[in-house]
Amino acid sequence: MHHLRLGYDAKRLFCNFTGLGNFSRTLLHDLAQFYPENAYHLYTPKIRRNEQTQPFMEAAPFLPFVPDTSFSALWRSYGIVDQLKKDQVQLYHGLSHELPIGLRRSGVKGVVTVHDVIFKVCPELYSPVQRAIYDLKMRHCCRQADKIIAISAHTKQDVVTRYHVPAENVEVIYQACDPIYYQRQPAAATAAHLQQLGITTPYLLTVGSIEPRKNLKTVLLAYQRLPAEVRIPLVVVGRGKHYKQEMQQLVQQLGLADLVVWLENVTDNTQLQALYQEAEALLYPSLYEGFGLPIAEALLSHTPVIASSTSSLPEAGGPDTLYVDPTSAEQLAWSIEKVLTDQAHAQHMRTAGHAYAHHTFAPATLAAQTMACYQRVLD
Repeated sequence: MHHLRLGYDAKRLFCNFTGLGNFSRTLLHDLAQFYPENAYHLYTPKIRRNEQTQPFMEAAPFLPFVPDTSFSALWRSYGIVDQLKKDQVQLYHGLSHELPIGLRRSGVKGVVTVHDVIFKVCPELYSPVQRAIYDLKMRHCCRQADKIIAISAHTKQDVVTRYHVPAENVEVIYQACDPIYYQRQPAAATAAHLQQLGITTPYLLTVGSIEPRKNLKTVLLAYQRLPAEVRIPLVVVGRGKHYKQEMQQLVQQLGLADLVVWLENVTDNTQLQALYQEAEALLYPSLYEGFGLPIAEALLSHTPVIASSTSSLPEAGGPDTLYVDPTSAEQLAWSIEKVLTDQAHAQHMRTAGHAYAHHTFAPATLAAQTMACYQRVLD
Protein backbone atom coordinates (compact mmCIF):
# COMPACT_ATOMS: atom_id res chain seq x y z
CA MET A 1 0.00 0.00 0.00
CA HIS A 2 1.44 3.39 -0.97
CA HIS A 3 2.35 6.11 1.50
CA LEU A 4 -0.48 8.50 2.25
CA ARG A 5 -0.24 12.08 3.52
CA LEU A 6 -3.10 12.35 6.02
CA GLY A 7 -4.21 15.45 7.97
CA TYR A 8 -6.13 15.48 11.27
CA ASP A 9 -7.98 18.01 13.37
CA ALA A 10 -5.78 17.41 16.43
CA LYS A 11 -6.98 20.17 18.75
CA ARG A 12 -8.59 17.65 21.09
CA LEU A 13 -5.72 15.19 20.79
CA PHE A 14 -3.39 17.84 22.25
CA CYS A 15 -5.77 19.76 24.55
CA ASN A 16 -8.59 17.53 25.78
CA PHE A 17 -8.07 14.77 28.35
CA THR A 18 -11.53 13.21 28.44
CA GLY A 19 -13.65 11.37 25.84
CA LEU A 20 -12.86 13.12 22.56
CA GLY A 21 -9.19 13.59 23.36
CA ASN A 22 -8.85 9.93 24.34
CA PHE A 23 -10.65 8.90 21.15
CA SER A 24 -8.23 10.98 19.03
CA ARG A 25 -5.09 9.72 20.75
CA THR A 26 -6.16 6.07 20.62
CA LEU A 27 -7.10 6.25 16.93
CA LEU A 28 -3.81 7.89 15.90
CA HIS A 29 -1.77 5.58 18.11
CA ASP A 30 -3.41 2.57 16.41
CA LEU A 31 -3.15 3.93 12.85
CA ALA A 32 0.55 4.72 13.31
CA GLN A 33 1.21 1.33 14.89
CA PHE A 34 -0.33 -0.66 12.03
CA TYR A 35 0.39 1.77 9.15
CA PRO A 36 3.70 3.46 10.04
CA GLU A 37 4.46 4.15 6.37
CA ASN A 38 1.96 7.05 6.18
CA ALA A 39 2.56 10.66 7.25
CA TYR A 40 0.12 11.82 9.95
CA HIS A 41 -0.09 15.65 9.99
CA LEU A 42 -1.61 16.80 13.30
CA TYR A 43 -3.08 20.33 13.11
CA THR A 44 -3.78 22.10 16.39
CA PRO A 45 -4.09 25.71 17.61
CA LYS A 46 -2.00 24.82 20.67
CA ILE A 47 -0.24 21.94 22.38
CA ARG A 48 -0.52 20.99 26.04
CA ARG A 49 2.60 19.05 26.87
CA ASN A 50 2.11 16.05 29.13
CA GLU A 51 2.66 12.35 29.26
CA GLN A 52 -0.41 11.70 27.09
CA THR A 53 0.54 14.07 24.27
CA GLN A 54 4.29 13.34 24.39
CA PRO A 55 4.25 10.35 21.98
CA PHE A 56 2.70 12.54 19.26
CA MET A 57 5.47 15.14 19.43
CA GLU A 58 8.48 12.88 19.40
CA ALA A 59 8.92 11.29 16.02
CA ALA A 60 7.67 9.97 12.73
CA PRO A 61 5.11 9.21 11.54
CA PHE A 62 3.61 12.22 13.38
CA LEU A 63 4.02 15.80 12.15
CA PRO A 64 2.43 18.27 14.59
CA PHE A 65 1.66 21.75 13.24
CA VAL A 66 0.78 24.84 15.31
CA PRO A 67 -0.16 27.98 13.35
CA ASP A 68 1.60 31.26 14.02
CA THR A 69 -1.61 33.21 14.62
CA SER A 70 -3.61 34.71 17.47
CA PHE A 71 -6.90 33.83 15.74
CA SER A 72 -6.58 30.09 16.25
CA ALA A 73 -10.33 29.43 16.25
CA LEU A 74 -10.71 31.11 12.87
CA TRP A 75 -7.62 29.33 11.60
CA ARG A 76 -9.18 25.94 12.32
CA SER A 77 -12.20 26.87 10.19
CA TYR A 78 -10.53 28.79 7.34
CA GLY A 79 -6.74 29.21 7.25
CA ILE A 80 -5.97 25.55 7.75
CA VAL A 81 -7.00 24.72 4.16
CA ASP A 82 -4.03 26.63 2.71
CA GLN A 83 -1.72 24.77 5.07
CA LEU A 84 -3.17 21.42 3.98
CA LYS A 85 -2.41 22.29 0.35
CA LYS A 86 1.10 23.44 1.29
CA ASP A 87 1.69 20.13 3.09
CA GLN A 88 0.21 18.26 0.09
CA VAL A 89 -2.26 16.49 2.38
CA GLN A 90 -4.45 14.12 0.36
CA LEU A 91 -7.16 13.52 2.94
CA TYR A 92 -8.20 15.44 6.06
CA HIS A 93 -10.04 13.69 8.90
CA GLY A 94 -12.14 15.82 11.27
CA LEU A 95 -12.15 13.70 14.42
CA SER A 96 -15.30 15.21 15.89
CA HIS A 97 -18.10 16.80 13.93
CA GLU A 98 -16.04 19.53 12.23
CA LEU A 99 -14.46 20.17 8.84
CA PRO A 100 -12.88 23.44 7.68
CA ILE A 101 -14.79 25.76 5.38
CA GLY A 102 -13.74 25.48 1.73
CA LEU A 103 -12.23 22.00 2.09
CA ARG A 104 -14.21 20.64 -0.87
CA ARG A 105 -13.09 23.44 -3.22
CA SER A 106 -9.45 22.88 -2.23
CA GLY A 107 -9.37 19.38 -3.72
CA VAL A 108 -8.36 17.84 -0.37
CA LYS A 109 -10.68 14.93 0.45
CA GLY A 110 -12.60 15.13 3.74
CA VAL A 111 -13.70 12.47 6.22
CA VAL A 112 -15.49 13.35 9.45
CA THR A 113 -16.25 11.26 12.55
CA VAL A 114 -19.64 11.75 14.17
CA HIS A 115 -19.90 10.49 17.75
CA ASP A 116 -23.52 11.27 18.54
CA VAL A 117 -26.28 13.80 17.94
CA ILE A 118 -27.27 14.10 21.59
CA PHE A 119 -28.21 17.77 21.07
CA LYS A 120 -30.97 16.58 18.70
CA VAL A 121 -32.10 13.59 20.76
CA CYS A 122 -31.98 15.25 24.20
CA PRO A 123 -32.36 18.97 23.37
CA GLU A 124 -33.27 19.78 26.98
CA LEU A 125 -29.63 19.19 28.00
CA TYR A 126 -28.40 22.15 25.91
CA SER A 127 -29.03 25.88 25.66
CA PRO A 128 -30.68 27.10 22.43
CA VAL A 129 -27.39 28.75 21.40
CA GLN A 130 -25.41 25.52 21.90
CA ARG A 131 -28.00 23.57 19.92
CA ALA A 132 -27.89 26.06 17.05
CA ILE A 133 -24.07 25.96 16.87
CA TYR A 134 -23.90 22.16 16.98
CA ASP A 135 -26.62 21.92 14.35
CA LEU A 136 -24.83 24.37 12.05
CA LYS A 137 -21.53 22.48 12.37
CA MET A 138 -23.26 19.16 11.70
CA ARG A 139 -25.05 20.46 8.60
CA HIS A 140 -21.80 21.91 7.30
CA CYS A 141 -19.72 18.77 7.85
CA CYS A 142 -22.43 16.55 6.33
CA ARG A 143 -22.24 18.68 3.16
CA GLN A 144 -18.44 18.96 3.08
CA ALA A 145 -17.49 15.36 3.89
CA ASP A 146 -16.69 12.82 1.19
CA LYS A 147 -17.45 10.18 3.81
CA ILE A 148 -18.88 10.26 7.33
CA ILE A 149 -17.70 7.73 9.92
CA ALA A 150 -20.26 7.01 12.65
CA ILE A 151 -18.96 5.35 15.82
CA SER A 152 -22.04 3.09 16.08
CA ALA A 153 -24.86 1.85 13.87
CA HIS A 154 -27.21 3.79 16.13
CA THR A 155 -25.36 7.07 15.50
CA LYS A 156 -25.40 6.29 11.76
CA GLN A 157 -29.18 5.89 11.91
CA ASP A 158 -29.50 9.24 13.71
CA VAL A 159 -27.34 11.02 11.11
CA VAL A 160 -29.20 9.47 8.18
CA THR A 161 -32.67 10.28 9.53
CA ARG A 162 -32.03 13.68 11.14
CA TYR A 163 -29.70 15.14 8.49
CA HIS A 164 -31.05 13.34 5.41
CA VAL A 165 -27.62 11.98 4.50
CA PRO A 166 -27.65 9.02 2.06
CA ALA A 167 -26.96 5.86 4.06
CA GLU A 168 -24.10 4.84 1.72
CA ASN A 169 -22.20 8.02 2.68
CA VAL A 170 -22.02 6.93 6.31
CA GLU A 171 -19.75 4.13 7.43
CA VAL A 172 -19.85 2.52 10.87
CA ILE A 173 -16.44 2.02 12.50
CA TYR A 174 -16.42 1.38 16.25
CA GLN A 175 -13.88 3.07 18.48
CA ALA A 176 -11.03 1.17 20.07
CA CYS A 177 -10.31 1.38 23.78
CA ASP A 178 -7.08 2.72 25.22
CA PRO A 179 -4.31 0.22 24.39
CA ILE A 180 -3.84 -0.77 28.04
CA TYR A 181 -7.25 -2.48 28.18
CA TYR A 182 -6.10 -5.24 25.82
CA GLN A 183 -3.70 -6.63 28.47
CA ARG A 184 -4.80 -7.73 31.90
CA GLN A 185 -3.20 -6.21 35.01
CA PRO A 186 -1.82 -8.80 37.46
CA ALA A 187 -3.72 -9.16 40.73
CA ALA A 188 -0.87 -7.67 42.79
CA ALA A 189 -1.03 -4.48 40.71
CA THR A 190 -4.82 -4.13 40.96
CA ALA A 191 -4.66 -4.73 44.73
CA ALA A 192 -2.09 -1.94 45.08
CA HIS A 193 -4.24 0.49 43.05
CA LEU A 194 -7.34 -0.30 45.10
CA GLN A 195 -5.43 0.18 48.34
CA GLN A 196 -4.18 3.55 47.09
CA LEU A 197 -7.76 4.59 46.31
CA GLY A 198 -9.05 3.24 49.64
CA ILE A 199 -11.43 0.75 47.99
CA THR A 200 -12.15 -2.70 49.39
CA THR A 201 -13.71 -5.61 47.49
CA PRO A 202 -16.43 -6.64 46.71
CA TYR A 203 -18.09 -3.59 45.10
CA LEU A 204 -20.17 -2.54 42.10
CA LEU A 205 -18.94 0.18 39.77
CA THR A 206 -20.36 3.02 37.75
CA VAL A 207 -18.18 5.21 35.50
CA GLY A 208 -18.89 8.50 33.71
CA SER A 209 -19.66 12.16 34.31
CA ILE A 210 -22.39 12.56 36.91
CA GLU A 211 -25.16 14.21 34.89
CA PRO A 212 -28.87 13.42 34.35
CA ARG A 213 -28.26 11.54 31.08
CA LYS A 214 -26.01 9.00 32.84
CA ASN A 215 -28.93 8.24 35.13
CA LEU A 216 -27.28 7.58 38.51
CA LYS A 217 -30.66 8.19 40.11
CA THR A 218 -32.05 4.87 38.82
CA VAL A 219 -28.96 3.08 40.18
CA LEU A 220 -29.57 4.52 43.65
CA LEU A 221 -33.29 3.66 43.56
CA ALA A 222 -32.36 0.10 42.47
CA TYR A 223 -29.90 -0.12 45.38
CA GLN A 224 -32.64 0.78 47.81
CA ARG A 225 -34.65 -2.22 46.52
CA LEU A 226 -31.83 -4.76 46.93
CA PRO A 227 -32.11 -7.30 49.76
CA ALA A 228 -29.74 -6.35 52.58
CA GLU A 229 -27.53 -9.44 52.14
CA VAL A 230 -26.56 -8.57 48.53
CA ARG A 231 -25.96 -4.87 49.11
CA ILE A 232 -22.27 -4.27 48.53
CA PRO A 233 -20.64 -0.84 48.20
CA LEU A 234 -21.19 1.18 45.01
CA VAL A 235 -18.11 2.99 43.69
CA VAL A 236 -19.07 6.04 41.61
CA VAL A 237 -16.23 7.23 39.37
CA GLY A 238 -16.74 10.62 37.76
CA ARG A 239 -17.17 14.34 38.26
CA GLY A 240 -20.39 16.28 38.51
CA LYS A 241 -21.91 19.56 39.64
CA HIS A 242 -25.60 20.22 40.42
CA TYR A 243 -26.79 16.72 39.59
CA LYS A 244 -24.07 15.22 41.77
CA GLN A 245 -25.24 17.33 44.72
CA GLU A 246 -28.82 16.17 44.11
CA MET A 247 -27.62 12.56 44.07
CA GLN A 248 -25.65 13.04 47.29
CA GLN A 249 -28.85 14.31 48.93
CA LEU A 250 -30.76 11.33 47.55
CA VAL A 251 -28.12 8.96 49.01
CA GLN A 252 -28.78 10.52 52.45
CA GLN A 253 -32.57 10.28 52.03
CA LEU A 254 -32.39 6.62 50.99
CA GLY A 255 -30.08 5.78 53.90
CA LEU A 256 -27.28 4.56 51.60
CA ALA A 257 -24.55 6.92 52.85
CA ASP A 258 -22.29 4.13 54.14
CA LEU A 259 -22.56 2.20 50.84
CA VAL A 260 -21.77 4.84 48.21
CA VAL A 261 -18.13 5.77 47.57
CA TRP A 262 -17.50 8.87 45.41
CA LEU A 263 -14.21 8.87 43.46
CA GLU A 264 -13.51 12.14 41.64
CA ASN A 265 -9.85 11.94 40.80
CA VAL A 266 -9.30 8.75 38.86
CA THR A 267 -7.32 10.35 36.05
CA ASP A 268 -4.98 7.46 35.45
CA ASN A 269 -6.19 4.72 33.12
CA THR A 270 -4.27 2.05 35.04
CA GLN A 271 -6.26 2.97 38.18
CA LEU A 272 -9.50 2.83 36.22
CA GLN A 273 -8.55 -0.51 34.69
CA ALA A 274 -7.86 -1.89 38.19
CA LEU A 275 -11.31 -0.69 39.33
CA TYR A 276 -12.97 -2.43 36.37
CA GLN A 277 -11.02 -5.67 36.86
CA GLU A 278 -11.90 -6.04 40.53
CA ALA A 279 -15.56 -4.94 40.28
CA GLU A 280 -18.39 -7.49 40.51
CA ALA A 281 -20.14 -5.64 37.67
CA LEU A 282 -20.32 -2.31 35.84
CA LEU A 283 -23.73 -0.58 36.04
CA TYR A 284 -24.33 1.67 33.03
CA PRO A 285 -28.03 2.58 32.67
CA SER A 286 -27.36 5.70 30.55
CA LEU A 287 -30.34 7.19 28.71
CA TYR A 288 -28.40 7.90 25.52
CA GLU A 289 -24.83 7.34 24.27
CA GLY A 290 -23.15 7.54 20.89
CA PHE A 291 -21.09 4.50 21.83
CA GLY A 292 -20.72 3.75 25.56
CA LEU A 293 -16.97 3.29 25.95
CA PRO A 294 -17.00 2.22 29.64
CA ILE A 295 -19.00 -0.85 28.60
CA ALA A 296 -16.26 -1.95 26.18
CA GLU A 297 -13.56 -1.17 28.77
CA ALA A 298 -15.36 -3.26 31.41
CA LEU A 299 -15.88 -6.21 29.06
CA LEU A 300 -12.19 -6.18 28.11
CA SER A 301 -11.50 -6.29 31.87
CA HIS A 302 -13.55 -9.53 32.21
CA THR A 303 -16.28 -7.69 34.12
CA PRO A 304 -20.04 -8.35 33.76
CA VAL A 305 -22.03 -5.35 32.52
CA ILE A 306 -25.61 -4.28 33.21
CA ALA A 307 -26.63 -1.55 30.74
CA SER A 308 -29.62 0.21 29.19
CA SER A 309 -31.32 -1.35 26.24
CA THR A 310 -31.36 2.12 24.61
CA SER A 311 -29.38 3.84 21.81
CA SER A 312 -25.98 2.32 20.98
CA LEU A 313 -25.42 0.44 24.24
CA PRO A 314 -26.36 -3.03 22.92
CA GLU A 315 -23.67 -2.60 20.24
CA ALA A 316 -21.02 -1.85 22.87
CA GLY A 317 -22.24 -4.62 25.18
CA GLY A 318 -22.89 -7.45 22.74
CA PRO A 319 -25.15 -10.46 23.30
CA ASP A 320 -24.16 -11.44 26.86
CA THR A 321 -24.59 -8.15 28.68
CA LEU A 322 -27.75 -7.79 30.79
CA TYR A 323 -30.01 -5.02 29.43
CA VAL A 324 -32.61 -3.09 31.37
CA ASP A 325 -35.12 -0.34 30.77
CA PRO A 326 -33.14 2.65 32.13
CA THR A 327 -36.25 4.06 33.81
CA SER A 328 -36.94 0.86 35.75
CA ALA A 329 -35.23 0.63 39.15
CA GLU A 330 -36.99 -2.71 39.54
CA GLN A 331 -35.38 -4.30 36.44
CA LEU A 332 -31.99 -2.93 37.43
CA ALA A 333 -32.28 -4.30 40.98
CA TRP A 334 -33.29 -7.70 39.61
CA SER A 335 -30.27 -7.76 37.25
CA ILE A 336 -27.85 -6.72 40.01
CA GLU A 337 -29.17 -9.47 42.25
CA LYS A 338 -28.82 -11.99 39.40
CA VAL A 339 -25.14 -11.13 38.80
CA LEU A 340 -24.32 -11.13 42.53
CA THR A 341 -26.09 -14.38 43.41
CA ASP A 342 -25.81 -16.54 40.28
CA GLN A 343 -22.06 -17.23 40.13
CA ALA A 344 -22.27 -19.47 37.06
CA HIS A 345 -24.11 -16.82 35.08
CA ALA A 346 -21.69 -14.08 36.16
CA GLN A 347 -18.78 -16.27 35.06
CA HIS A 348 -20.42 -16.85 31.67
CA MET A 349 -20.88 -13.07 31.26
CA ARG A 350 -17.20 -12.53 32.02
CA THR A 351 -15.91 -15.00 29.44
CA ALA A 352 -18.44 -14.33 26.68
CA GLY A 353 -18.34 -10.55 27.18
CA HIS A 354 -14.56 -10.48 27.00
CA ALA A 355 -14.55 -12.58 23.81
CA TYR A 356 -17.11 -10.27 22.17
CA ALA A 357 -15.21 -7.08 23.03
CA HIS A 358 -11.82 -8.52 22.10
CA HIS A 359 -13.11 -9.47 18.69
CA THR A 360 -15.36 -6.46 17.96
CA PHE A 361 -13.04 -3.72 19.22
CA ALA A 362 -9.70 -5.20 18.10
CA PRO A 363 -7.38 -2.24 17.33
CA ALA A 364 -5.91 -3.91 14.22
CA THR A 365 -9.38 -4.49 12.76
CA LEU A 366 -10.63 -0.96 13.48
CA ALA A 367 -7.44 0.63 12.11
CA ALA A 368 -7.79 -1.50 8.95
CA GLN A 369 -11.42 -0.40 8.53
CA THR A 370 -10.38 3.25 8.88
CA MET A 371 -7.59 2.86 6.30
CA ALA A 372 -9.96 1.08 3.91
CA CYS A 373 -12.39 4.00 4.28
CA TYR A 374 -9.62 6.51 3.42
CA GLN A 375 -8.60 4.39 0.46
CA ARG A 376 -12.16 4.28 -0.92
CA VAL A 377 -12.46 8.07 -0.63
CA LEU A 378 -9.10 8.59 -2.38
CA ASP A 379 -9.91 6.13 -5.18
